[in-house]
Amino acid sequence: QAQLTESGGGLAQTGGSLRLSCASSGRTFNTNVMGWFRQAPGKERTLVATLAWNIDGQTVYEDSVEGRFTITRDKFKNTLYLQMNDLKPEDTAIYYCASSTGAWGPWVPRPDVYDTWGQGIQVTVSS
Repeated sequence: QAQLTESGGGLAQTGGSLRLSCASSGRTFNTNVMGWFRQAPGKERTLVATLAWNIDGQTVYEDSVEGRFTITRDKFKNTLYLQMNDLKPEDTAIYYCASSTGAWGPWVPRPDVYDTWGQGIQVTVSS
C-alpha cells in the first residue's frame, strides 16, 4: 500500500495563493486515481479535485474551486499538487490527499472510492 504525505498548507489572506504537495511512497505502481479532499469543522469530507493518474487530461473539480484551483501531478516524482489561487475564507479546512487503485469513472468524487489517505494538512484563509 502507498503512503501519502501532504505539505504546503498554512495561513493565507483572502485573494492569496498556496500550493499543496502530496508525496507518494511505497506501493505506488497500481495507483489509478489521486485527489484532494477537504473537511471543515462539523462538515463532511468532500472532494476538491481529482485526476486520473495514468491518463492525461482527466480531472474533476468541485464547483466552488473551478477556475481557482488546479490539480496536477508529476509521475516521475510520484507527487500530486494542488495550486490554490484567489483563496477565500470558505476554503478554510483540513485538506487530505487520497489515492485509489480503482478505475476512473463517475464515482471518483466519492471518498469511499479511495483506499489510501494522507494525514491531512490545515489551510486557513483569513478575511
